[in-house]
Amino acid sequence: MPKLKWVWEKIIFLISFFKTKYKVTVSFNKEYGDSDDITYMTQKIIVQKENHLKFRDENKKVIEYQSAGGLNYIIEEL
Repeated sequence: MPKLKWVWEKIIFLISFFKTKYKVTVSFNKEYGDSDDITYMTQKIIVQKENHLKFRDENKKVIEYQSAGGLNYIIEEL
């Protein structure tokens, strides 16, 4: 049984190389690169709209941002 678990972990590890990863940068003002920016690494973007951004980060935690006036974010495919 432990050998089967080891094989399964290696298969999951190899599959992770073929999944698309994203770098999401969220800015709380109109200027990128200053101290209020937050950067996340993610594999899944759940909602991507002008006023709503929701995604699951690399720790499987759901992150959600909403704004009535619009959001400032950049999504880069890695």
